[in-house]
Amino acid sequence: MRTTGKLQDPLQKERGVFLMATRISLNGTSYHGSGAIQEIITEFQSRGFTKAFVASDPDLVKFKVTAKVTDLLEGADIPYTVYSDIKPNPTIANVQHGVKAFKASGADCIIAIGGGSSMDTSKAIGIIIANPEFADVRSLEGCAPTKNPSVPILAVPTTAGTAAEVTINYVITDVEKERKFVCVDPHDMPVVAFVDPDMMASMPKGLTASTGMDALTHAIEGYTTRAAWEMTDMFHIEAIRLIAENLRGAVANTKEGREGMALAQYIAGMGFSNVGLGIDHSMAHTLSAHYDTPHGVACAMLLPISMEFNKEYTGDKYKAIAKAMGVEGVDSMTQEEYRDAAIAAVRKLSKDVGIPEKNEKIREEDLEQLAKDALADACYPGNPREATREQVIEMFRKLM
Repeated sequence: MRTTGKLQDPLQKERGVFLMATRISLNGTSYHGSGAIQEIITEFQSRGFTKAFVASDPDLVKFKVTAKVTDLLEGADIPYTVYSDIKPNPTIANVQHGVKAFKASGADCIIAIGGGSSMDTSKAIGIIIANPEFADVRSLEGCAPTKNPSVPILAVPTTAGTAAEVTINYVITDVEKERKFVCVDPHDMPVVAFVDPDMMASMPKGLTASTGMDALTHAIEGYTTRAAWEMTDMFHIEAIRLIAENLRGAVANTKEGREGMALAQYIAGMGFSNVGLGIDHSMAHTLSAHYDTPHGVACAMLLPISMEFNKEYTGDKYKAIAKAMGVEGVDSMTQEEYRDAAIAAVRKLSKDVGIPEKNEKIREEDLEQLAKDALADACYPGNPREATREQVIEMFRKLM
């Protein structure tokens, strides 16, 4: 099943625009490799900014990871304000508090330091400052018709998984309704990304594993999503190969592993951000909303399950996935064999890096609502196979 650039972009389709072109949105500038954060000063000054609003989560501030950037700002006499009211699976309140803090700060750009939570909070803050009519936050769900680009964001990832520094997506939790909602907006793309593996060196082993498996989920879902095409296929297959080669090393905190994963997750983001994801992410968002399950863990637990569900609707793509995962003898396998081999390789990698297979928080009485929320999630329409509520319930049951 080879897709082409003539497929309809799902974001355009949702907006009722039917075109034959396919859009690719990326950072205007990005820096990669050890020491990349040194370029923050150059970019800040060359763009004429005067004060930075540094958005970073409390643990990164506490353990002096954020200081690796703020020390550079102080050395260059650049004023800044730190905002750290950010939690994993960031909430509407985190965003609204951040909007108030930004207005009070007098800053003219945001430096987002962290994983998906810091990045997503920063994107929502930046979008609302530029488009105040969306101050309720909930109205940003889906493809909101914002008119103005976000406050400029300089993105510094500290996890090798989310790729939020190069995506047009962000996810916010509605605590009141116990759901996460996905926002998709080209206006939120960070203007510069600084992908420095040294910023990821302090990640705990478990976080390295879960965010790395999140990156693998991005790559596999992006590769098999309905809107996939040649350019994004190129990104995703290379990302899968790099993750298979480097995630175990990154979990062991080797320099080579960290560098490989920093690049892999960014490349995956270049792809999936532009073509969408699938049912794994829609179900993972639901687990995070209801049980505060870390996003990467939820994605990783569901990946073999969702791959099994989708395999009959993926043509020969699992053959390329199996090869990229390092499976030998793929060319002599039948279609059923290489599909099973690809899933087995994913299961083995997940087990090797310590991802749990079960979620003990899931309750039988929650399954109907979990399935309903998953099918309503903005990531679900990209899935290559339609799913019924009963099928989604059965997939959730496999985690119990």
